[in-house]
Amino acid sequence: MTEKNILAYFNTPEQAQNVAAKLQGLKVEHMSIDRFSRYAGGGSNDPILTSTMSSLASVTQDGTFTKDAGVLAAADVTASGMSDGGGGGPTGKDILLTVVVDESSHHEALAIIEQSGGFI
Repeated sequence: MTEKNILAYFNTPEQAQNVAAKLQGLKVEHMSIDRFSRYAGGGSNDPILTSTMSSLASVTQDGTFTKDAGVLAAADVTASGMSDGGGGGPTGKDILLTVVVDESSHHEALAIIEQSGGFI
């Protein structure tokens, strides 16, 4: 039995969950839904309100970062306040649906994802 993997991107977790439900009828070996960001260790908390202002990146990028990722995030143009926008972090398709299916179901799974608005 040969397996094929699919990485599909969505705008919201709900979109990915709806597709995951549709894919359940196929020969799925593994499936997961994850959110990703530009920087490793990026989180979603408010450092000013929680008094955990550990770096410039934690304030300007609205996240909790590892030391190395914090340096990278603080060097981003959106962190300076001088950019013309984009400071809200990643927008668009930041939800990743990872699917491993049997090869016999691969084309059907791709069709379901594309018809549901997923980007492969």
